[in-house]
Amino acid sequence: MALLTKGAIMTAFEEMLSEMTFDKITVSALVKRSGVSSNTFYYNYRDKFELLNEWFGTKLDIIRNGDDPTTWQIAIKKFFHMCRDNPRLIHHVIHSVSREQLEIYIFEITDRVFLSNVRKKVAGRDIPDKRVRQIARFCTYAFIGFFLDYIWGDMEDDIDERVDSLSRIFDDFIASAISH
Repeated sequence: MALLTKGAIMTAFEEMLSEMTFDKITVSALVKRSGVSSNTFYYNYRDKFELLNEWFGTKLDIIRNGDDPTTWQIAIKKFFHMCRDNPRLIHHVIHSVSREQLEIYIFEITDRVFLSNVRKKVAGRDIPDKRVRQIARFCTYAFIGFFLDYIWGDMEDDIDERVDSLSRIFDDFIASAISH
């Protein structure tokens, strides 16, 4: 029953995100649309920010599901396609959460993937973990800029071409950073 309740809340939340910015969504409107009581909502979530975090988490799970987490290109292409398929929802989220929150969410998507990718590439080499983390972190922050540019450009670029091009840049950078 709890999963059905959370599912109803999550479905209503995503519908509302497609219609309005996050800051316009109220718990009272959300519970009315989802058909649950406010007590039920607060039993499952502290507030709408916790719901937003869980919503992002479910999206991350969809992106990562079934793929090798070290194949970041597949996950990123899935993410970009999800953005392109839901432009109003993405714009409503982007324009209603702080830049810091947005960067944290994007960081969550990419940091583990890049760290895993860099670790895979340095396997068997005597490279300190601190250096591996620095390389991965650089890629993560470069990707955040890449993603924001994609969103600000109205998501019109060819996703596969853009991610493949970015992949070559990252692969070259990682190879160079490892060798120094």
